[in-house]
Amino acid sequence: MAIDTQTVKRIAFLSRLKIEDDKIAATEEEFNKILQWVDQLKEVDTAAVEPLVSVNENNITMRRDEVTDGNLADEVLANAPMKEYGYFAVPKVVE
Repeated sequence: MAIDTQTVKRIAFLSRLKIEDDKIAATEEEFNKILQWVDQLKEVDTAAVEPLVSVNENNITMRRDEVTDGNLADEVLANAPMKEYGYFAVPKVVE
């Protein structure tokens, strides 16, 4: 499949790209190079390759969900510039 000038203009319109008239020929050439590269990828034999969930082979180690360092509200609020009723207070930003 080759890209022509009309297709470049259509793609530019659909993707909201502004391509100057003097750049359309270069863009057409670039799109065709990309399509040739994709065609090269189709030639790769992947029949014996298992699908991957992720490119990383690291397994995520699970840990117990335990509460640690809780009940420190007073200590945390001690750092707050403004506090009210046991919560951080911030200036009103919406009228």
